[in-house]
Amino acid sequence: MIGVESRCQLLVKLGDSLVKLPEIFGADGRPGNLVDYLLSKASGSKSLDYSLLWSVLQNALLPIWPSDRTQINGIPVGDAWPLQVLADHAKKNGDTFPTASIQPFHKLTQWLAYSLMVPFERILGVTWQNAHLGTGLPEYRNGGLFVDTGVLKLKPELDIPAPGETLPKFGSTDDVIVEWRAMTVALLDELHKVILERMGIQLSLAQVLESGSWKAGRELAAERRPKTRSSPILLAGDGTLF
Repeated sequence: MIGVESRCQLLVKLGDSLVKLPEIFGADGRPGNLVDYLLSKASGSKSLDYSLLWSVLQNALLPIWPSDRTQINGIPVGDAWPLQVLADHAKKNGDTFPTASIQPFHKLTQWLAYSLMVPFERILGVTWQNAHLGTGLPEYRNGGLFVDTGVLKLKPELDIPAPGETLPKFGSTDDVIVEWRAMTVALLDELHKVILERMGIQLSLAQVLESGSWKAGRELAAERRPKTRSSPILLAGDGTLF
């Protein structure tokens, strides 16, 4: 199975990271202590702040990602990558800030945040403030949906099967993949708006992702590529991004 070793390493490093945050996870680094920590910040109310959850998850998870990822001032920043179009824009505008050419995603962290919000709501009866700050998830099912439906297309010079493959294949940090993921995030916002307008009901972006775009992307992949059910664009990676 692709990525088993890399993911095991992440789990080991996660344990180390939790122990280093005793004010949140306790002296023994128990993940469940996150519940008590967040509730303690609510001052007795039934409202929690997504921004605080996000901050906690970033503090816990940023140290665990592979050190060969993008760094800013010598600090790895996780799932955030240089994007040429941003670099060109920064150069044109004289922007020399270190993050000007970096496209952030933090897909796995956001996925975890969305997942954690649900039991807080259903079991503890809390509501979340600032949940709109989360973005769509730039992964291959959502991204594949937009490619399979023709909303996004590879440039002709890139739309060539990789050696030994029937589909184009790129490294997970290649510029074409970073741009694909960035467009996926932007298009998911637009898709969310269309669904709300046409259905006349209120659904959060996370709900649209779970029951709509991700499922649709998976079903389209199965229909168009029944043998592999793969994304229309293949990815070479270590299993820690997707």
